[in-house]
Amino acid sequence: MQQERAYWLAWSQIKGIGAVSLKKIYQHFGSLQVAWNAPAIAFAEIDGINGKAAVAIQQSRPQNLPAELFEQHLQQNPQFWTPDDDLYPRLLAEIPSPPPLLYYRGQVEPEENLGSKPLVGIVGTRNPSEYGKRWTKKITQALVSHGFGIVSGMAAGIDAIAHQTCLEAKGRTIAVLGTGVDLVYPLSNRELHRQLSDQGLIVSEYPAQTQPDRGHFPARNRIIAGLCRAVLIIEAPQRSGALITARFANDFGRDVYVLPGSLDNSRSLGCLALLNSGAHVILGIEHLLEMLGTMPCLDRLPITTKPKPELNSELARIYELINHESVAVDAIVEQTGLEINQILAALSELEMLDLVCQLPGMRYQKQ
Repeated sequence: MQQERAYWLAWSQIKGIGAVSLKKIYQHFGSLQVAWNAPAIAFAEIDGINGKAAVAIQQSRPQNLPAELFEQHLQQNPQFWTPDDDLYPRLLAEIPSPPPLLYYRGQVEPEENLGSKPLVGIVGTRNPSEYGKRWTKKITQALVSHGFGIVSGMAAGIDAIAHQTCLEAKGRTIAVLGTGVDLVYPLSNRELHRQLSDQGLIVSEYPAQTQPDRGHFPARNRIIAGLCRAVLIIEAPQRSGALITARFANDFGRDVYVLPGSLDNSRSLGCLALLNSGAHVILGIEHLLEMLGTMPCLDRLPITTKPKPELNSELARIYELINHESVAVDAIVEQTGLEINQILAALSELEMLDLVCQLPGMRYQKQ
């Protein structure tokens, strides 16, 4: 699996091959490692891969060595999923343009990634009215109390209110950024970013240190829609980014719900346009919960785990100290009381068994 992850990274570096094309390549070959070594003529069979893209593939592959690229990338980006990973979000993997790499920071809940826990997106204007603020809080509190997780974009306004209300209600919230997961944007959300890192989850398709860019945020909105079973629009003017999220949600077969507003309020005109196009109207908390309750349940997928080979007592002890985040070698030495040479030898053996992998800074995590 580690090898395949390196090829997802390598393919994502080829200009002209976007998320849609890459998903088609993966589906055609069944493996990006196989695709990497395929002759150029093999790509002519894939719908949407034109001659220009085939040339870009041919020219770029010799310049990108997947294993070396992967090691370099891990230095600043130790935590990410690819669509080939078991914990890549299930619903996101189903959209036409799943991010080749989804970076994350914070607390991971496997059941959530597998679609067992429903997620609802809440987005809207950066300049909400008191009406919009009040209903964002009421809706978020109600959803949290009924077991829904909240997804938004950590923008000022409705997004930030939804995240903050969810955290205060001890709920689960995910922020999808248009920057690297390590950057705060806008700066006014610095404390919210810290809380999300500690108590929730931050995700992005952009690597560490990626600065804000106007083109990133519409693309970010497809991830919000892709992660969720339904998307709620709370106040959106006619040219709001929230309407882009709604369009993605509609394209992906998600339910779109809209908080109605007044014709005299410019913040509501985008919402009214969505209602005219067939979105569901929110008539109150009970009505919304009733509507969300009609969504069919997803088939429950098991959390797949590799069968663990028989380990001697020392290996088993060290293996149990390593989790799916990452653990420093020094911490293992401290907890076991073993010599550093014994620890390193044991870690090498666990690596050969494909049970753990090494990260930069002498850290290890379970595969």
